[in-house]
Amino acid sequence: MTEKEITVIGAAIRLFAIKGFAATSIQEIADESGISKGAFYLHFKSKEALLYAVLQYYFEIIQSRLNEVEKQTLPPREKFTRQLTVLLESLCEHKEFIITQAREQTLPLNDDVKELLLRMRRESHVFYRNGLLACYGRKSLPFIWDLSLILEGILHSYIQVILADQECFSFDEVAQFIMRRMDSMAAGCLDDQPLLSKEKAAELEHKTKQLFMKDSRKVIKILKEMKKDVQTMPDKEALDISLDVMMEEAAKAQPRLPVIQGMLSNLKDTPDFDKHRREIADFYGISL
Repeated sequence: MTEKEITVIGAAIRLFAIKGFAATSIQEIADESGISKGAFYLHFKSKEALLYAVLQYYFEIIQSRLNEVEKQTLPPREKFTRQLTVLLESLCEHKEFIITQAREQTLPLNDDVKELLLRMRRESHVFYRNGLLACYGRKSLPFIWDLSLILEGILHSYIQVILADQECFSFDEVAQFIMRRMDSMAAGCLDDQPLLSKEKAAELEHKTKQLFMKDSRKVIKILKEMKKDVQTMPDKEALDISLDVMMEEAAKAQPRLPVIQGMLSNLKDTPDFDKHRREIADFYGISL
């Protein structure tokens, strides 16, 4: 990655944090970077391509910082706790960007971005498993997939707390607290049976990828056809509202399935829509 590309990425992160992705124009990014709009396209073919580079660059920085700690001569538990501290610190460096995108949910998840996000999550779990295994030894191996998932959930919850109020706790304090909870979890698992195995985890990852990589354009196309048909129906207004809500959900990175299910239920008394209702329900795996 060139120095100019890093400059553009830094400018994009600042603007996305203030205005959000959708509201930030390429011209604004170029101005903030001190280059022309034409020069922008020499480095990135689109704003979506820039977003991919932003996410990849940010992830590589975190990986590099974690690797630096990995090289240190420290006891396994102390090393992993330090890595969790570094992870929390790194995530909070651009907390405005993270908060803005999470609130607006406007990131365009094309296939390249989706694949990158899935890879980032997969590599994060490899990091969790390796760190936990180093801390708790081979006796934890049968439960390592469960412990990794538990750690991910705890981390995400405390990341939300820190993003809301960074002054509330120190990063090391949170990391130390999380590790004490993981100590209890790891010890408790020894008297239990694992819920996840390597095979089950792989199956779950495959199903997650299938759902995440689904192209919602198919649903949006169906809904547009339904919107045309509804214009000649007597209860047009009520049907229109349900279709508009589904259009809004389908456009989201993570549509709320209960909302879509409820809107499909609103259309059950319209026989002309039965075929379309089944298609949408099948797409999202919803029961009618």
